[in-house]
Amino acid sequence: MTGEAAAVVIAARASLWLKPHRIVLILIALGLVLAAAVFMRWDWLPKYYGMGLLGIWRALWILAVTCTLGFLLAMPLGLAQAAGSFWFAAPAKAFCTVIRGTPLLLQLWLLYYGLGSLFPQYPWIRESWMWPYLRQAWPYGVLGLTLSFAGYEGEVMRGAFAGVPKGQLEAARAFGMSRWRIFRRIWLPQAFYRALPTLTGEIVLQLKSTPLVATISVIDIFAVSSKVRQDTYLTYEPLLLLALIYMAITGILVFTLGKIEARIPNKIG
Repeated sequence: MTGEAAAVVIAARASLWLKPHRIVLILIALGLVLAAAVFMRWDWLPKYYGMGLLGIWRALWILAVTCTLGFLLAMPLGLAQAAGSFWFAAPAKAFCTVIRGTPLLLQLWLLYYGLGSLFPQYPWIRESWMWPYLRQAWPYGVLGLTLSFAGYEGEVMRGAFAGVPKGQLEAARAFGMSRWRIFRRIWLPQAFYRALPTLTGEIVLQLKSTPLVATISVIDIFAVSSKVRQDTYLTYEPLLLLALIYMAITGILVFTLGKIEARIPNKIG
C-alpha cells in the first residue's frame, strides 16, 4: 500500500510538468539556448574560464560571509528595538534607518574611498598587521554588504521578536527559567522561524547586491563579465552567461532554503 501511494505521488508530480503551458515554456527555453549556442560567439570561453570560476567562488564566499555576519548583527539590532531600553533601541533604530535610507553603492564608496583613504595617513596603521588587509578592496566590500544586510534584516528580526506571544515568555518565567534560557529555548527559535521566509528573500537580494563590489575593484563574476566585454567587444554573450549564472545560483538558494523551511512546523507560537 505504501509503494502504491508513493507511485501515485510520483505520477501526480510528473503530471504537473506535462501541462501544456509548462511544455511550451520548456520548448521556448530550449529554443533560446539552442539559438544562443548556434548564432552567438563563445570562442572566448576557454580563455576566461579560470577567471570566471574564481569570480563565481568570490561572489559565493562574499555572499556566505556577509549573510552570516549580517544576521549575527541583525539579531541584537532586532532584539534591542523589540525589547531594549531607549538607550539601546534608539541607536539600533537609527542604524537601520540610515542603512535602509541610503543606497548601498554610496555606502561602499564611503567605506572604500572615504574611510579607506584615511588609513594610509597614519604610520602606525601602515606598520601594523592590519595594513595588508586594509590596503585591499575586499574587506570594505564585505563590511559594506554586511552592514547593509544587518540593517534590513534587523528590521525583520524586530518584527519577528515582537511577534512571539508574550504569554509563552511569561509562562517560562513562571517556571523559573533564566533570561538567557528563555531567549535560547523559546524567543530566538520562534523569532527565527517567523523571519525565515523573509530571510530567504533577503539572501537572494544580497546575491544580487554582490556585483556592486566590482565598483571598488573587487574581481567577482560581474567584474569578469565586464572584462570580457572590454577585451572582446562582445555585449550580449557575457551578459547572457552572467544572467544564467545568477539565475542558477538563485535557484539553488531558493530550493535549499525552501527545503529547510519545509522541515519547520507550520504552526508556531
